[in-house]
Amino acid sequence: MNIENQLAGFVGANIFLILLAIFIILCIAKGVRIVPQSDKYVVERFGRLRAVLGPGINFIIPFLDRVAHKVSIFERQLPTAHQDAITTDNVLVKVETSVFYRITEPEKTVYRIRDVDAAIATTVAGIVRSEIGKMELDHLQSNRAEVATNVREQVRLLVDDWGIEVTRAEILDVNLDDATRTAMLQQLNAERARRAQVTEAEGKKRAVELNADAELYAAEQEGKARRILADAEAYATTTIAGAIRENGLEAAQYQVALKQVEALNKLGGAAGSQTILLPASAMDAFGEAFKMLKGKQ
Repeated sequence: MNIENQLAGFVGANIFLILLAIFIILCIAKGVRIVPQSDKYVVERFGRLRAVLGPGINFIIPFLDRVAHKVSIFERQLPTAHQDAITTDNVLVKVETSVFYRITEPEKTVYRIRDVDAAIATTVAGIVRSEIGKMELDHLQSNRAEVATNVREQVRLLVDDWGIEVTRAEILDVNLDDATRTAMLQQLNAERARRAQVTEAEGKKRAVELNADAELYAAEQEGKARRILADAEAYATTTIAGAIRENGLEAAQYQVALKQVEALNKLGGAAGSQTILLPASAMDAFGEAFKMLKGKQ
């Protein structure tokens, strides 16, 4: 009987130790949480927020605390959204948008919003329509980066209470309906034709201006040449007059007689000039010239 009691006590003690070991192992399993680098764990105690566990080894109180939400902090991309908007010049456009975001404060996200993707998509759609409604089509097509920046800033302010950071918001494309596209193409062709005509007219105008400048330059150069020739003739006349004034009329007559004799010699020495007919007045002039030459010698 004593042996049976001892055996029963031994078995009971072993069972207790085993149960205690199991309990300890279970407490360790429940109390230790290893969080991956890409996640954050939201811990609740009796249904209320207790803590947010970051990456690494974390300890919680077993059976009192529990991990209620495992939230990934990876950057996420919403599906490309297509939406209609109307510009200030009443043009209907179809806009393609792309949004990237990440969760920075999981405790806000899990308790304040149920469907994060749908909420952000709806918010972005409203802001995009509002921004496009403030500008004309030409401004929209040439300033997509500005529109994307405005959308990103406004979305960031609105989703801040959800613990979300919008990292990128892009306007991928702005599409027009066929009628508007055809009208814009016609307008573009007309503008190109107008520019070509303006360029041609400016070219003709420039050619006329250059031609007029060339004629004016030629006239100026011709005038300068005539002035130089007149100045030279005036200088020669002044020189001769000075010589006459200094040497007297006789010196001038001597030079004239010398030129007459030289001319007569050239005329007599020419081929086929055997007979030369001269008027009496010319002979008298040559006679006077010979007299003056003889007197000088």
